[in-house]
Amino acid sequence: MNKILCGLLAASLACAALAVRAADAPAENPAWTEAKAAAQVGPADVAIAGQAKLHLPQGRIFIPQPQAGKLLTAMGNPGQHSELAGLIFPQGGGEWFATLRYIPSGYVKDGDAKDWKADELLTSYKEGTEASNAERVKMGVPALEIVGWAEPPAYEAGSHRLVWAMSSKEKGAPDDAGRGVNYNTYALGREGYLSLNFVTDLKNLPAQKPDAQALLGALEFDAGKRYEDFNASTDHVAEYGLAALVLGVGAKKLGLLAVIAAFAAKFAKVIFLAVVGLGAVVTKFFKRDKSAA
Repeated sequence: MNKILCGLLAASLACAALAVRAADAPAENPAWTEAKAAAQVGPADVAIAGQAKLHLPQGRIFIPQPQAGKLLTAMGNPGQHSELAGLIFPQGGGEWFATLRYIPSGYVKDGDAKDWKADELLTSYKEGTEASNAERVKMGVPALEIVGWAEPPAYEAGSHRLVWAMSSKEKGAPDDAGRGVNYNTYALGREGYLSLNFVTDLKNLPAQKPDAQALLGALEFDAGKRYEDFNASTDHVAEYGLAALVLGVGAKKLGLLAVIAAFAAKFAKVIFLAVVGLGAVVTKFFKRDKSAA
């Protein structure tokens, strides 16, 4: 089974791999039952943090808070989950899931997108990961190695959408070893941004990109909360720009790195299911009784 660790991908504002104990079947955990009872099935409009709406497509399931946070904890991803808006799963099948968060960072200026260079961002990411590997080793967590961009960062100024994906593996593992990937998408608003983190296996990413893009396109900020509604005389401006969302500076400012360290220390010895297996478990669970959802 793959060991897709959280250290790298969580630094980009979302934990890439959600662990679940193999012996802890969904039916035996109240968090799964509560999530199923609270699930909303598309098509439906879901309000997000008083800021936006998710036009949930048909065939998609949305788990709101607080059930979403409880489910993440049951899956082995502890934390307060205060910025988590919900989880999204495919209803009829599909080896992926997505976390949706709203981060009240303030207005994120997008000017640096005009000048950034993907190679330089990749080098910075690799250096930052290497620098943190010593601490991982102290905690008994395998060191990580950045393989490269699964998709270089790209920003659409017209829609204020940022997309990027990074692949990683355990340091020293063979090139053909299982690799995890987070397909990171962001939608910028007037007072913060939405982070839609699409989790899958690297080999499945090309086929599943349309699903991720469809979910990103289904997000719409409310009138008055849109990026273009920004008022320079009254609104708070974030301390970082778009490049920080890629490099993880935003995660540090939001205090998430401490959470990641605690997670790694506590769950390093837990057997991880591959993301593919986790997606199959979740899909099977929610297919049992669609009418109940």
